Amino acid sequence: MAATVKFLQELQSEITCSICRGFFCEPVTIGCGHSFCQACLSSSWRVGAPAFSCPECKQVSQDREIPLVNRRLAQLTELGKELRSKLMQSSQGRSQCVTHQKPFKLFCEEDQTALCVTCGESPEHGAHKISPVQEAAHKYRRELQQLQIRLENHLEEDEQLLAQEERPAVDWHWMIMGEFHKLQDWLREEANRCLKRIRQEQKASQARLSQHMQSLQNLMQELQEAGQQDNLDLLQDAKQLLGRSEAVLAQRAQAVTPELREHPIPGLIQMLNRVRVDLTMDPIAVDSFVSISGDRKSVKAKEDWQVEPEDSPYHPVFAEQVFSSGSHYWEVDVTQLPQWVLGIYTPYLRRKRAWNMNSCTSVFLLQCVKKEGDYYLQTYPGPLEYRMKGPLPRVGVYLEYSPGTLAFYNVLQSSLIYKFHPIPFTDPVKPIFSPGPPLPGIEPGPMTLCPVDSHLCPCCYSSQ
Repeated sequence: MAATVKFLQELQSEITCSICRGFFCEPVTIGCGHSFCQACLSSSWRVGAPAFSCPECKQVSQDREIPLVNRRLAQLTELGKELRSKLMQSSQGRSQCVTHQKPFKLFCEEDQTALCVTCGESPEHGAHKISPVQEAAHKYRRELQQLQIRLENHLEEDEQLLAQEERPAVDWHWMIMGEFHKLQDWLREEANRCLKRIRQEQKASQARLSQHMQSLQNLMQELQEAGQQDNLDLLQDAKQLLGRSEAVLAQRAQAVTPELREHPIPGLIQMLNRVRVDLTMDPIAVDSFVSISGDRKSVKAKEDWQVEPEDSPYHPVFAEQVFSSGSHYWEVDVTQLPQWVLGIYTPYLRRKRAWNMNSCTSVFLLQCVKKEGDYYLQTYPGPLEYRMKGPLPRVGVYLEYSPGTLAFYNVLQSSLIYKFHPIPFTDPVKPIFSPGPPLPGIEPGPMTLCPVDSHLCPCCYSSQ
């Protein structure tokens, strides 16, 4: 029996991941010869890093992608787990230490191993965290139950998101087609290519979300099975299962939050520039948390920016100009702002049976929010909640009083961000701006109205 235990210990060292300290799960082998769980290596190799190195020997890898699963090592791992299970199921191996012939009463957190009292007192485990078996099992079972609740909540939310993806709240097909119709027949071929890309991206988003949901379902199944295991079997697999679950949950933001794609429309900005207007900011209604430049072309958040519960969280600034007819276009430089708000204000809206927004709404806004290093675009009112690759340098705003259209554009990419339509205006409309809320520890920059004769293109922006 002792020889069998020694062989199993040597085998276990060969089929154990040095990152999670558990048996391999989908093992991969990198160029230096060391092997790891695929999920563990993926978490270790940070996306965008200039070089990938081995987590064990630190040798720089020439590969830029996670290797394929090592099937032979995976089979060897399954064999080792089976041998270990059989040993644990034997009359001696399951209930007592083979070396000291004493029952297992302790559990080593570092080695994830059941111990007898004598083993627990050995120098090998002297610096390790050791707990009674019942206490350790109760701890892991509680963590697994909490994780199962989280997974159930995420799965329910993902089911709702998938339903929304199947019936998109944002009708990109209609909005993009509306832009191409302005450009006459010679743009129709480009419009069709653009719409095809949108359909492909919607399918890819659905597939990505479905794949994430499948991963959650698989983890839930494993959690349910783990909950039925006895204490010792549970303790052997719990830490690895927890680590793999956290890796899947860490990928959730990428899976459930759609990314705003650029769909360039040739000639779009040139066409909008035909109705370009020269705006200035109104200094009269400005509160104490923002300051307007002397030429009334830019606004900046002050360092003592605060939001009282009864106040607007944006501290908006109005334009001096008001519009009650016609088409108007202006551009705003937001290069130095991580967060901002742009839009229009109108006192009243005409009630219409076809009107599908809140009839009391008096503002229509596009907001940029920065969260954990990522940028998000949101609309109010409206369903837009999209993630961006990076900040926008300049935003174009197009207002058409009748039939009531407000559209926002990525000027650099000459692409549509979002369009409100139709809006039943009855009173004059004022553009509004807000350079915040500023982020803690970051010097706030200005939000600037671009001159009528200024133009932004990729070559100009890259040279700034």
